Amino acid sequence: MKTLALPALAFACVLCAGLAPAPALAGSDLAKEKRWAEQVVDSLLDGEALMLHDGKTPFLGIFTQAEAPQPTGLIILHGIGVHPDYPEVINPLRVGLAERGWSTLSLQLPILPNEASGEDYAPLIPDALPRIRAGVEHLRGAGYEKIVIVAHSMGAFMSAYALAAPPAHLNGRVHGFVAIGMGPAGIDHLAQINTPMLDLYGGDDLPGVVDYAPERKDASAHNPDYTQLAAPGADHFFNGHEEAMVDHVAQWLRARF
Repeated sequence: MKTLALPALAFACVLCAGLAPAPALAGSDLAKEKRWAEQVVDSLLDGEALMLHDGKTPFLGIFTQAEAPQPTGLIILHGIGVHPDYPEVINPLRVGLAERGWSTLSLQLPILPNEASGEDYAPLIPDALPRIRAGVEHLRGAGYEKIVIVAHSMGAFMSAYALAAPPAHLNGRVHGFVAIGMGPAGIDHLAQINTPMLDLYGGDDLPGVVDYAPERKDASAHNPDYTQLAAPGADHFFNGHEEAMVDHVAQWLRARF
């Protein structure tokens, strides 16, 4: 799995420059999703694999139940081009937060073939909304009273798009948003987001993440419960700082939910 880190980082570098419209590819690469689902399920050590449906197609989710779960459930969303048990950022979040008391549901977001560029993902952004909605409804059906989205990189952009959409799309059922390593692409949506939000990034993150931190803060000036935090020494994937990343998120959650 670690062999995916370099292409993912290359995609992230493109993402941090912002997303411009590009010729649309034909939706998510479902064959790639299927291959990864088989790989993830075969190697899964923590959590339960399940198939959700976004209204058009089934997609993979991984539910990890806390031993003594809080009434708040977490949706975990990966970055560009990877999967819901990606070893960098995503697996540490979905497992680490469950160990700290919050059940997690990590979702497969729409993906494209390996050769796709960051700009190619722009037409795919709206396709994430029904998947996020399906995840929210699954957790609500399982009895979780409040839902918080915890998302990395492109997943943070897709989440910001979904949260800025008319409230009916998510039925007002998302109560918090943790954006990790968010670049400039999602800034325009922050002005429409009023839920409690943690904007977490690494002190040694990608330039587009670090340089645009003031703009993200300005765009969220209307939000009385917006917190921005730079984790000293952490890069875009929090390599070597996984425990600190999970602790930052857990402390923010603990103070609110």
